[in-house]
Amino acid sequence: MVDLAYMKNGQSGIVVRLQGGYGFIRHVQAIGIMEGKRVTKLVSQPLRGPILVSVDNLQIAIGYGMAKRIFLDVD
Repeated sequence: MVDLAYMKNGQSGIVVRLQGGYGFIRHVQAIGIMEGKRVTKLVSQPLRGPILVSVDNLQIAIGYGMAKRIFLDVD
């Protein structure tokens, strides 16, 4: 189990845990990232920049801090 920020570009996995408060979890679920979903990390910017992920054939950019609180079981 690793966080989304630690994954390498092109890796995918299943979301197993969202670590945060009610507002964080509600926001992440609103953009389509929830437990049981497959997420693929496409590109990450250097120096803690935004991370581009793919969920359900949608590409979403999320911040580094948010990615550190999304944990996945990597394939």
